[in-house]
Amino acid sequence: MLRALGIAGLIIAMAVGPARAEDPYPTRPISMVVAFPPGGLADNTARPVATALERILKQPVAIINKAGAAGAVGNQTVATSKPDGYTLLMALVSISVLPEVDKLFGRPPNYTRDQFTGIARINADPSMLVVRADAPWKTLKDLVEDAKKKPGEIVFKLRHLPTTGGGPMMNAILGGHSQITMTPVSLAVAHVKAGKLRLLAHTGTAPVATYPDVPSFKSLGYDVEYTAWAGLVAPAKTPPHIVKILRDATRQAVKEPEVVTSHAKLDTPIAYMDADEFNAWWAKDAARLAEVVKKIGKVESAQ
Repeated sequence: MLRALGIAGLIIAMAVGPARAEDPYPTRPISMVVAFPPGGLADNTARPVATALERILKQPVAIINKAGAAGAVGNQTVATSKPDGYTLLMALVSISVLPEVDKLFGRPPNYTRDQFTGIARINADPSMLVVRADAPWKTLKDLVEDAKKKPGEIVFKLRHLPTTGGGPMMNAILGGHSQITMTPVSLAVAHVKAGKLRLLAHTGTAPVATYPDVPSFKSLGYDVEYTAWAGLVAPAKTPPHIVKILRDATRQAVKEPEVVTSHAKLDTPIAYMDADEFNAWWAKDAARLAEVVKKIGKVESAQ
């Protein structure tokens, strides 16, 4: 009799378990964390995507700007949040780099990359080497030659000026606090068109469609290749059925007019990857960047 009751209980547990695991989603508002201040690549990508997801998922999707420690604060917030699909992150490539920097300096990492799972890559663009339009350098060669003559005087990586994100970075160069910077096309385009900034080179391997005359570093003899990307990620243990709902919704969202139009205005084409492809690509990209961090080593910042 006891054995029969035990078997019956097991059957009931097996029947009830999956039903609980696949509770309806979403049934309440979703938070999309941006680990940087407004005005940067993550924020510019997140806002139209969130608007489209609200309509598709029929729940509010709130943008939460949680800046600090070059993105580590916001990244850690999502890494340690409940994996229920209600806290997402619009991540940048820095999500891969920061744990490696912590290792380099012997610090316990704020989070690790395996605490996340990718939902979709939204865009991926080369970075541009940008100078103020009133700067004396018309080409990368001009800049390199001048930097050699003035070691430590040109403010960027030569004498590093750290900022909390893309928006403050652009304010620094426009305000004359920095003389050169590297930035995704999307953050520079309006200022280039307004005649305030000049593009000298990019980190891609093919011509940038909207700026075909800007040379790549590789074409100028420098072994530099880099992609600035933005992608939607969730905590690693998010249930598969929730991940699927988010994948399907994001795949639809990137086709919505507000997302397509916002990217077009910033000269940043959508470079969508669904979760499986994105996660495989992300792993390779992160491994490559980990090697770069090791090669660069510790860099002192001038405040």
